[in-house]
Order: sequence, then structure tokens, then C-alpha cells
Amino acid sequence: MTKAVRLLALLGMMFGFFLHAPAAHAQASRTWISGVGDDANPCSRTAPCKTFAGAISKTASGGEIDILDPGGFGAVTITKPITFDGGGGQVGSILVAGTNGINVNSGTGTVILRNLRINGFSSGIDGIAFNSGTSLLIENCEIFGFTQNGIHVATSTGTNHLTIQNTTVYNNTQGGIQINPGGGTADVTVFETKANSNGFGLGADSTSGGTISVIVDHSTFEENIGSGIQATGGNATILFGNSDLSHNSTGVNITTPAQVFSFQNNILVQNSTANVGGTGTLQTKTPQ
Repeated sequence: MTKAVRLLALLGMMFGFFLHAPAAHAQASRTWISGVGDDANPCSRTAPCKTFAGAISKTASGGEIDILDPGGFGAVTITKPITFDGGGGQVGSILVAGTNGINVNSGTGTVILRNLRINGFSSGIDGIAFNSGTSLLIENCEIFGFTQNGIHVATSTGTNHLTIQNTTVYNNTQGGIQINPGGGTADVTVFETKANSNGFGLGADSTSGGTISVIVDHSTFEENIGSGIQATGGNATILFGNSDLSHNSTGVNITTPAQVFSFQNNILVQNSTANVGGTGTLQTKTPQ
């Protein structure tokens, strides 16, 4: 075989390999979106996408979507562990009408929502709906203007961990933070968070099934139309400490047999109907 023939054979083999090779644009560990981006782009730093929904399919499980500049980036459903980061200047905005802002329908792994401003425009349903997943972290977000809840935990199986920190939830018609799983265990931690001017601040309702455990620390529940904190159902337990529950209709509302514990250093004054209401008793938990 001559050198020319061997070269042609080799080129043919290489052509066949590239013909059957996977697409060059595999999912990236980090993608980017911009208010002037295009979802037809590869979502790279220099060719960003325009929406979260456009970028999520191009981002690998466990990866991160970052926002380059201010913009409204649309509603999205999350089905895998991923991070959405709006940037330190909180430029990331989701503006929705008649639907949820973010649906978390994930499995094993952690979903992180950080530095986002989620606006329901007085017609959105839930700001963040946590429907499934082992772990969700909401950090440094602002969620407002929804007809139902700012944050809604509606999980149904397994153990589902939710951490909310340094977040403000306000002007939501039903509730700021609503926890009512259909089954399983909802394990919730709320830290350095404000839930103000909602129908209620934080609610734990286990009457639909499941077990709820909530720890609240260094948080504020003020000027809510109903209760600052409320608990219903035999498998709902809330412990709060270092927190301010004032200027609501009722500071804490407990429906027996739910349990609510005041840990230490709480402000529970100047609620218009009662500081503590309902059929249950606010219990005191002392430091060990």
C-alpha cells in the first residue's frame, strides 16, 4: 500500500470517528445569562443565554448559572441539583404572572437559589414551590407580590431539607413561608430572614400528612395580616429564638396538637389581637 493510499485510509477513519462522535457542546459546569443574551447561544461567558429556562438544559447537574447583568429571566422548573446566582448586586430578577416563579422538582443533591429578586406582579401563584428534592437553600433573596405564598413547601416523600437565610418575603397574599407537605418529613431552618406584610409570616401545617420540624433563629415576622408564626396538626413543631414577632394580628397562633417552643431572646409584643392565640400553649425551651 502506497503512502498516499494509507493517508487516505487514515483520513477516512478519522472522518468516520468525528461523524459518530458526540456533539461538541456538552453540558457545562458553569453557564451565563444576560438581559441581552439569546437562548440559542451556548450560554458561555461571551455568548450568554437570555433565560434560566434556556440555560438550565445546557448546564450540568451540580453546575451553576450566573447572571452577568440586570434583567428579567423568566420562570423555570428545576429538575436537578444546580445553583442559580444573581450576583452580589442582586441583579437577577424573575418576573412572572399567573404562574409560579421557580418550581423545584429535583431529586438527590442540593439546589441553591442565591441573590435573586422574584416578583409575582400581584398575579403569580407561589414565588418558590419546593415540590421535591433532598435539599434546597434559599439565600439572600427577595420574594414578593404572589397571590399564594412567597415560599411553599409541598413535598410528599422522603426527607426534604430547606434552609432559608438572609431573605426577605413580603406582600404575599396567603403566606410568606408556607410548609404543608403531603407526606415525608420537611426539615426547615430559617435564619436571619424577614417575613413581613403577608397573610401570615410562617405557617407549618401537617394536616395533609408528613412531619414538619422548623427552627427559626434571628428572624423577623412583623405586620402580617394574620399570624407572625402559626402551627397546625399533630406532626408540626416549631422552635423559634432571637426573633421579633410584633405588630401582627396574632404573634403566634397554635392549633392543638401542634407544638411551638420559644427558645430565648424573643420579642413578642404589640400584636393587635393577641401575642399568643389559638387552642394550644406556647411552650418555653430552655438552653441546655
